[in-house]
Amino acid sequence: MTPIRHHQSSLMKNPLIRRRLVQSFSTASSASTLANEVADGETSDAVSKKILSGLAVVVAAVGATTFYGNNTTVCEQAANDDDDETNDETTTTATRKVPKTTMEYLNFEVWTPAIVAREDLTELVDEHDDEMEGYPVYTSKQVAENDGTDGKPIWMSYGGVVYDVTNFISNHPGGTEKIMMAAGSSIEPFWHTYRQHFASDLPIRLMEHMVIGRLVEKDQVLVDAQMEAIYETSDDPFDHEPVRHKALRVHSEHSMNAETPAHLLTNHYLTPNSLFYIRHHHPVPFLTTEQVQNFALEIDLSSFAPGEEELFGKEKQKYIKKYTLEDLKTKFPQTHVVATLQCSGNRRADFNQFQRTSGTGWGQGAISNAKWTGVRLSDLFKDAGLDDPMQAEKEHGVRHVRMHALDDMSASVGIEKVMNPYGDCIIAYEMNDQLLPRDHGYPLRVIIPGYAGIRNVKWVNRIELSKEEAEGPWQRGLNYKILPPSITDANEVDIEAMPSVMEPSLFSGITNLRLEDESEGSTAGEYQPGDKVTMTVSGWAWAGGGRNIVRVDVTGDNGLTWTSAELKEGKGQRFGKAWAWTFWEAQVPAVVLKDGTVDLASKAIDNAFNVQPESSDHVW
Repeated sequence: MTPIRHHQSSLMKNPLIRRRLVQSFSTASSASTLANEVADGETSDAVSKKILSGLAVVVAAVGATTFYGNNTTVCEQAANDDDDETNDETTTTATRKVPKTTMEYLNFEVWTPAIVAREDLTELVDEHDDEMEGYPVYTSKQVAENDGTDGKPIWMSYGGVVYDVTNFISNHPGGTEKIMMAAGSSIEPFWHTYRQHFASDLPIRLMEHMVIGRLVEKDQVLVDAQMEAIYETSDDPFDHEPVRHKALRVHSEHSMNAETPAHLLTNHYLTPNSLFYIRHHHPVPFLTTEQVQNFALEIDLSSFAPGEEELFGKEKQKYIKKYTLEDLKTKFPQTHVVATLQCSGNRRADFNQFQRTSGTGWGQGAISNAKWTGVRLSDLFKDAGLDDPMQAEKEHGVRHVRMHALDDMSASVGIEKVMNPYGDCIIAYEMNDQLLPRDHGYPLRVIIPGYAGIRNVKWVNRIELSKEEAEGPWQRGLNYKILPPSITDANEVDIEAMPSVMEPSLFSGITNLRLEDESEGSTAGEYQPGDKVTMTVSGWAWAGGGRNIVRVDVTGDNGLTWTSAELKEGKGQRFGKAWAWTFWEAQVPAVVLKDGTVDLASKAIDNAFNVQPESSDHVW
């Protein structure tokens, strides 16, 4: 994480106060990812091996309560308070004193990844200003002629630079449909809406390799004028964003992507609404009082109608039933489900140490748990006229339930999940016994327990039966496909033929640790390399598909021995319906390493006896 550069001088002198958290993997999914923060900005060979092991590893100073959080100044402040120990050159020797707990430093202001990424992006653009002199100059008309039609290449311009993106279209993280909106034109207006492009330097880094020329200056002046007009005369789509909790670890502000700090993840079994991770693709829909009063959810059974032709207009309306918010709350049995949601890219960040990934650099905090209250989706379908889903599939080929949202996002799941009386799929209007917050789907969201977070559509306003899965990048795009680890170029595979992510695999994370004999404020105790200490370690584990966590094992000696953790909250969930995570705690013998730290790793096992593997070599 680039914020580290601001504190590098103090951190390099402070080898005791550092934090590393490395992802644990599932045997089932190449989409599993690592999480991380290397607070000292370097990775030794030994630590690299630990990272490559693919386990959830925490490298922590012996005796320190060390967290992977949103706080780079934790390290800086700890360094200042422990100057006598950590800034002295003798701290590189084998004997290390136990530092104070860092718990008291966890609430300081921080540099978020989003802020630093914007700095880096500006620097990167400035770096290349002087390198464009030798390139040919094109007009906007010439760019427009190359829009991909009739076999033509696909050109775009940005900031006065012309790019040929033809070979990148299939690899666009947002899907081909979105990027083709800008074919043959400038991308500034589109990035004004899709501002996640500014959350990282990756888009510009990728585009470096596609430069073919410069846009004639007078045409770029017109583009700049167009953008000025947009800024001055158009409402900013992000003007009505909700207020967010300052503790959230923000990756991008527009659209908002923020994770729960790891040290707070297991403070509550039900994640407080304000700390629930946020994953948005667009601005949060803003409804007026009148719009809320007139809001209605549409259940569309038109694909279940007789005949093969698609229906339109009045004929289609015959098969659409609408439900107001009052209808949902008064005409159907209320139901509750406690379910964990997780972004498909959770724990992606440490992959970047080996090869740059194209998505948000999540740590382990893109996961949260809540009690959802609402109406069974199967009850709505039955009320709308779907009596027998198996008959609908047999006679009409209906296999998918497609969900559409107010922000134009769409996703789908199989009809067998939605109509399963034990599947617990609901339309939720409450979260943790409170009105659904805007950031989490107000007025309605779909909850598909045991499925990837993207299938739990927020701000849902229409649900339909279909013969085909949902269209769009969130269902058929690269980001939500399961590709082999050997594939790094989407042009090498048929993306349409690849399955979409549905049930996630198996995950665990370490969120808290302490030296067992440490007393509050204690700095006593010296340890030699090879000494054994007892660490109390706790965290979470979760498996997709309702699979129960039956065991979590923890090691403090690089996998030579494993200690089975005590399963805590969540262990009593009904088998096959374990929609929520499980907390765990263990007292683990750990070996003090040469630098005075200990390594701790966790691996989870579910009731299908899937286990997180000890190597990530076959994954990335």
